[in-house]
Amino acid sequence: MDAQLIAFTGVAAGMVALPGADFTVVVRNALASRSAGVATALGVAGGLLVHTALAVAGLAAVLVAVPVLFRTVQLLGGAYVLYLGMSALYAARRRTTTDTGGTADEPAGRGSARALRQGFLTNALNPKAPVLFLSLLPQFVPDGQPPLPRTLLLAVIVVLLALVWFPAVALLVDRMGRWLRRPRTARAIEGGSGAALTALGLVLVSGPLVH
Repeated sequence: MDAQLIAFTGVAAGMVALPGADFTVVVRNALASRSAGVATALGVAGGLLVHTALAVAGLAAVLVAVPVLFRTVQLLGGAYVLYLGMSALYAARRRTTTDTGGTADEPAGRGSARALRQGFLTNALNPKAPVLFLSLLPQFVPDGQPPLPRTLLLAVIVVLLALVWFPAVALLVDRMGRWLRRPRTARAIEGGSGAALTALGLVLVSGPLVH
């Protein structure tokens, strides 16, 4: 049994499950529909595939080493997350003005293609991911082993974990949908996710380089 591989799987599982912009977007879209939530989850896994592929190819090292390129990705990612946050805050405000009485107001459905794109871009434009993978993956390549096959295996593990975790989150949110989609609860989740995404977007756009 490969102890290093087991240890990496545990670390990677914690890394994937750590709440962030991708988790927030999955939950928000899963409130709209199961298909939107699952599509967002698959998009997030696709974004992770980009980062792991870059790490395996060594291109992530170039991105991290060139401040201008890194800052460009940071600004693009921050702007997109900020856009998602402002959109969520607007949707929460619209709920406040349209909800009536105690009847449940089903959230407007989001197309699966749009949800898939949101999940992918939220993760693919995460500027912290290249740094994270570059610092994490080499630690689990045993001395004397060719780095490329081992790094590729580690990258596959990360993507597989994402393919399990994020769809599970989407399905759980959908399972709890009757309670979560109550007007007051949905408004609170929409507003909370919007505030979190907006704050994160502002940090990425205005903050220093995340090196």
